Amino acid sequence: MSSVAVLTQESFNEHRSGLLPEQKGAAVAGPSGVEEEDALPTYKDAFPPLPEKAASPEGTQETVWTSKIRPLKSSIITQVFHVPLEERKYKDINQFGEGDQAKVCVDIMNRTGAHLELSLAKDQGLSIMVSGKLDAVMKARKEIVSRLQTQATTSVAIPKEHHRFVIGKSGEKLQELELKTATKIQIPRPDDPSNQIKISGTKEGLEKAKHEILLISAEQDKRAVERVNIDKVYHPFLTGAYNKLVGELMQETGARINVPPPSVNKTEIVITGEKEQVALAVAAIKKIYEDKKKNATTIAVEVKKSQHKYVIGPKGNTLQEILDKTGVSVEIPPSDSSSETVILRGEPDRLGQALTEVYAKANSYTISSVSAPSWLHRFIIGKKGQNLAKITQQWPKVHIEFTEGEERITLEGPTKDVQMVQSQIQDIVTDLISRMDYAEISVDPKFHRHLIGKGGGNINRIKELHKVTVRIPPDNEKSNLIRIEGDPQGVLEAKKELLELASRMENERTKDLIIEQRFHRAIIGQKGEKIKEVRDKFPDVIINFPDPAQKSDIVQLRGPRTEVEKCAKFMQKIVAEMVENSFSVSVPIFKQFHRNIIGKGGSNIKKIREETTTKIDLPAENSNSEMIIITGKKANCEAARNRILAIQKELANITEMEVSIPSKLHNSLIGTKGRLVRAIMEECGGVHIHFPSEGSGIDKVTIRGPVEDVEKAKQQLLGLAEEKQIKSHTAELRAKPEYHKFLIGKGGGNIRKVRDSTGARIIFPTAEDKDQELITVVGTEEAVREAQKELEHLIKSLDNVVEDTMSVDPKHHRYFVSRRGQVLRDLADEYGGVMVSFPRTGSQSEKVTLKGAKECVEAAKKRMQEIVEDLDAQVTMECVITQKFHRSIMGPKGSRIQQITRDHNVQIKFPEREDPQAAPPADAPVQENGEANGEVKEPVDPNAPKKCDVIVISGRKERCEAAIEALKSLVPLTIEVEVPFELHRYIIGQKGSGIRKMMDEFEVNIQVPAPELQSDQIAITGLADHLDRAREGLLERVKELQAEQEDRALRSFKLTITVDPKYHPKIIGRKGAIITTIRTEHDVNIQFPEKNDENQDQITITGYEHKAIAARDAIQAIVDELEDMISEDISLDNRVHARIIGARGKGIRKIMDEFKVDLRFPQSGAADPKRVTVTGRPELVDEAIDHLLNLEEEYLADVVENEAKMAYMRPPGGSVAAGDEQRGPSKGFVVREAPWTTGNEKAPAPDMSSSEDFPSFGAPVATKTSPWGPKRF
Repeated sequence: MSSVAVLTQESFNEHRSGLLPEQKGAAVAGPSGVEEEDALPTYKDAFPPLPEKAASPEGTQETVWTSKIRPLKSSIITQVFHVPLEERKYKDINQFGEGDQAKVCVDIMNRTGAHLELSLAKDQGLSIMVSGKLDAVMKARKEIVSRLQTQATTSVAIPKEHHRFVIGKSGEKLQELELKTATKIQIPRPDDPSNQIKISGTKEGLEKAKHEILLISAEQDKRAVERVNIDKVYHPFLTGAYNKLVGELMQETGARINVPPPSVNKTEIVITGEKEQVALAVAAIKKIYEDKKKNATTIAVEVKKSQHKYVIGPKGNTLQEILDKTGVSVEIPPSDSSSETVILRGEPDRLGQALTEVYAKANSYTISSVSAPSWLHRFIIGKKGQNLAKITQQWPKVHIEFTEGEERITLEGPTKDVQMVQSQIQDIVTDLISRMDYAEISVDPKFHRHLIGKGGGNINRIKELHKVTVRIPPDNEKSNLIRIEGDPQGVLEAKKELLELASRMENERTKDLIIEQRFHRAIIGQKGEKIKEVRDKFPDVIINFPDPAQKSDIVQLRGPRTEVEKCAKFMQKIVAEMVENSFSVSVPIFKQFHRNIIGKGGSNIKKIREETTTKIDLPAENSNSEMIIITGKKANCEAARNRILAIQKELANITEMEVSIPSKLHNSLIGTKGRLVRAIMEECGGVHIHFPSEGSGIDKVTIRGPVEDVEKAKQQLLGLAEEKQIKSHTAELRAKPEYHKFLIGKGGGNIRKVRDSTGARIIFPTAEDKDQELITVVGTEEAVREAQKELEHLIKSLDNVVEDTMSVDPKHHRYFVSRRGQVLRDLADEYGGVMVSFPRTGSQSEKVTLKGAKECVEAAKKRMQEIVEDLDAQVTMECVITQKFHRSIMGPKGSRIQQITRDHNVQIKFPEREDPQAAPPADAPVQENGEANGEVKEPVDPNAPKKCDVIVISGRKERCEAAIEALKSLVPLTIEVEVPFELHRYIIGQKGSGIRKMMDEFEVNIQVPAPELQSDQIAITGLADHLDRAREGLLERVKELQAEQEDRALRSFKLTITVDPKYHPKIIGRKGAIITTIRTEHDVNIQFPEKNDENQDQITITGYEHKAIAARDAIQAIVDELEDMISEDISLDNRVHARIIGARGKGIRKIMDEFKVDLRFPQSGAADPKRVTVTGRPELVDEAIDHLLNLEEEYLADVVENEAKMAYMRPPGGSVAAGDEQRGPSKGFVVREAPWTTGNEKAPAPDMSSSEDFPSFGAPVATKTSPWGPKRF
């Protein structure tokens, strides 16, 4: 008996997929467990061996594993190129490996991805080893030749018609040639008559490229092209059926024959190839043509147009088939022709057979239809066309067509097949009609999306429940018809449910609640927790909040009427509470007292917050704001405000005074955006002035601050109020917006005259005001009346439109109309919209017409005469300033130069910048003694200014002179300031931020010397006015830095404290809470030892000396308290540990907080799983232990009860286990003739749990002799 091997069930499943069907049957034992050993698979069948290494060609045996494996080639290649010394571009031997040559090599590597290695031969030639992918190496080679090797140029002449063969398809041949020869080949354009091809590259490359081009040309010289015109009707006889004949011709002659396809209406046949081959092919074609022309006859027959496609066949195969069988060509009229005549052309004795074939093909197909309601079509087709696929696979020649909206299905194909398919589809239709139904219901489209539900939830539930399909029309159809299809009973139930849903929606009510958007997030709550509670309370109501980006206050409620009303009242109640709790009051507190209000460790502010249940926000330390904002209920806010003010009053000599000022004057005293009241507060030493809220009707204004400052502010407020009361009379009048500028006058001159003469204040509308015509006059009654009278007179005169003329020399016209008439637009803006018309260009007329209000026209005329006088008196002057200062003079975006232009009414032109790198042209002739070409030129004055330094100014002489002085005053000066070298980096700041800030602030350029110079001098360059400010600012910054250095030295005081490492976690506290408090309170840095430090008991404290000592005392106090604590171990049943700890440790934290103790439970795998350690003060430890023992007793009773219940419950999967026991143990997968069997004895199967028989990867195993053969390493 042969031995067998037993494998596990997993191995059996893994290998079974590779067995033969008979082997699979043998592998699965019958119920009796008795198996015939002959039926067992052999070990070699189940586990095919790999082929032996050295198998002889004759003895090679095919196995499952053997296959032809192509040898893998490396994708990386290496080539070496040599550049002789005489052809090297860079011949500087001293700079090998550096300089331009090295840069070129690095650039080539970056661009091509190849790796380059350079070496220098004894003959000073350059060897370059290039490694990489083939494409990269070829590209690198081309780059090396063009950039490291000197280039030569040559040309080669070949016939113009051969150029395209050198280029190749899409230029591929040309690119290949250039890469192969490492040259650049230039081919003349098609419109260039030249036949010369230029080649540039190395000598070797030139020869190669020239040779390749001549080879291509020589090859083309041997070829010929012949065009033969053959009537289109004879083309099928030349090509033969399925192009067999033309293929044979090409094979026999070796020429290429191109016959146009039937769809192309061309008679020309093109033959290409070598001359002899082309001649043979032409002769053969003409012979066939003449033979067919002589012997072929035609007959015409009528075939229905609808049957033509059957005669043609798929892709013309039927026509080819008839031609192959009979040798007759069948000509079908085009599809766009109405003709039904089919012409047969061929040998007379074959025409009859061909005609029979044509009629047989025409009548071989038939068209039929099956009546089927259109709503059943998709059920006939089936899901993803499954039903139809079964029919089309069985009868592939039948075409089945479904037309949307038609009550029939069209079938087309062979007659017998069509009949079979028709019968099958008819049976399907009859079956579907008998067991399916449909219904249509009308529902308003606005309810469709609610019927569908979120994510299709509602409609999918109805479909699955009633086994129906429901079609709801899309929104763009605007249809209210919903169609239900499926089982008749399911259709009725789905219809009923949908109608109920629709009627319920019709009874729904939608209500919009106005809730301020600032409350929306609070109502929704974190992660929607609060709104979820509301939705759970009113499940039938849908609550929709607007998108935050919409800035809308409308919250929409939808649902049953009564529920919506209840929900609305509930939400209004929530909002009312929020409004009550969102009252806010601002309390101005002097900045120096903020720390006292916060208190030590935030104790004061925390106490006020808790006792008044308010939210108190203080400004940031680096902020200039003094306002403390209190939010909550009004009464609570007032209480908190009074407590904060009381703290301030205790700390300083602060007094509070109330002044009575009529509430109607409050807004005018506050001023626009609070400007007026802020000015008073700043002027009076920063006192706080508090006005009552607008509309309250309260007259009392509160002033708070030092006594003297409060008194001063009071006097100013009362004086201002009295003035406002006297001048409280106002009047309004209207004027067109274009008159406003004229009324105001240049620089406000006109309106200032009115103000000075009347004493009234005149306010014109700003660009933001809606009413642009309204002018307001404020002051005493008499002053307002006078001002109003003067303004009305001015406006009336502006309304009186007149027309006047003046003479302007034509040479000045261009100045007025240039730049798209900018000067004229400025005149219109300044002088009440006056219109100025100049004569047409070229008319030489001096007459200029002005139209507008009389006074505006007069003023504009006067201004234009001034401009003309300026133009007549214009001169040009030069100002010499070194070019390097020009950019500084211009200022940012030319702002300084624009200001000078405006102030002095001149034009300034800067010269072109001189290129310092530019050199005189190399080919300039040498001049001697000032002579050039026989002409004598004056010598250049060495003291004359350079052109690039000359700035040209145009305008009136006196204005130009003033502008020159202004320009010269902008030339920057340089001074040096002594600053200790060690402070330079602090002045520069992080990434230069410090020095940039100073440069921007003082409008100068600051240059710090390079670190290697170790210089103390810092250079400041700028305008003379700015230099003094900059020097003072820099020296002030130096003082600050020196003070900071001293402060850093004081802060760097260190002391250490020795604390037992076991107390370190307690000092740190949970999430570092305790140590953070100590650090913040004492403003120190506390460093605990690292894990690898030798002194594990040393804690280092860094900071001011007195603060470091205070922090040390605080830590010592904690340690003293910890040393008074004790630890006790108690035994708690480990089954109740989880209950005591609670979800996420909530239970244990509660006990620890309540009894002020620390609890430690054993980790999994501990020696004593019941031991729990309690640490704390003795009396608290005892109380905590009593509490824990009580909890153990309580929880243990529950555990015992649950275990008793479990004893009577069937374990999950018990029946399966029992079945396994009845079947007995599985023998696994069994094979014969395994390698572990020796001779005829039956050896035990390998033990799969043994690490020797089945070792793990990487695990050391004792050497063991095995029938598997020697181990290979």
